[in-house]
Amino acid sequence: MPDVPDAFTQQRLVHLDSLAAELRRRGLASRTLGGATPVLWVWHPDNGRQTIVFATPARDGWLFVWSPDGQQSVDDPSRTAEAVGRLLGPSAGPDAS
Repeated sequence: MPDVPDAFTQQRLVHLDSLAAELRRRGLASRTLGGATPVLWVWHPDNGRQTIVFATPARDGWLFVWSPDGQQSVDDPSRTAEAVGRLLGPSAGPDAS
């Protein structure tokens, strides 16, 4: 029997895939990791800065959550991609890693 993700995992993958598409439009790279509990590994190809983004259920729907302290509704993956881009981009400052 093939390894078919359950509905919950499929929903999480849909959210992560929509974010990955928005990140690509901004020049960032990403890869889905984790199998049954997928997360999105995101990095800036020029400077190597990286983070992991989770899609997690919340009281009022789903949220994207990333380090440090990032949180955004999955309803607007473009806005999340902008925030992650600012975090990882060249203007993030010398303390960003």
